[in-house]
Amino acid sequence: MHDLSAFPITHKWPAQHPELLQLYSLPTPNGVKVSIALEEMGLAYEPHLVSFQTNDQLTPEFVSLNPNNKIPAILDPHGPGGKPLALFESGAILIYLAEKTGQLMSKDAAQRYETIQWVMFQMGGIGPMFGQLGFFHKFAGKDFEDKRPRDRYVAECKRLLGVLNQHLKGKAWVMGAYYSIADIAIFPWVRNLIGFYGAGDLVGFQDYPEVARVLETFVARPAVIRGLAIPA
Repeated sequence: MHDLSAFPITHKWPAQHPELLQLYSLPTPNGVKVSIALEEMGLAYEPHLVSFQTNDQLTPEFVSLNPNNKIPAILDPHGPGGKPLALFESGAILIYLAEKTGQLMSKDAAQRYETIQWVMFQMGGIGPMFGQLGFFHKFAGKDFEDKRPRDRYVAECKRLLGVLNQHLKGKAWVMGAYYSIADIAIFPWVRNLIGFYGAGDLVGFQDYPEVARVLETFVARPAVIRGLAIPA
């Protein structure tokens, strides 16, 4: 039997199948990175919805797993050495899952580090900058009279899209011919920028045809379609 009761998070979100990897998430750009990866890898898991509407992410049970109170987080009963592993930060989770399953990241050392490099590009650049632009364009920041903060993030988002667009020329995916966790990290955020945030015109998305091309291929993948709606 797999006993996860030592982890307080399971008291609020009981594991119906404690032998499976437990996912605590919400379908945000960061959240769906992990659900998409799990769907692509075919790794069995049990999803739990962490609702922002009821501030689930601030509860003691969730903070016991992620002290940074952000989704996603996982609890893998079959972690290193056969012991349960609790893990947060979507980039770290993607790398862990890729190494655990031997999928979506090359075993070649140089290509492995290049893949991680692009995951970090998303974590340190695309995610924070696109998110800030979303705040100033769609949410409370849109009412600020001073548009300089918004314009600062518009400029940085354009720069990042330009970097990505140039890199993707002549490539099927971020890592060239093969699909990887770098794509899973980056393209949910691109989708969110032009979709949910409605900032496509603001950043001139039509000027980044390579990004648009790969995004279209990405969102058509069956595992991506499934992962974008998990947890329901």
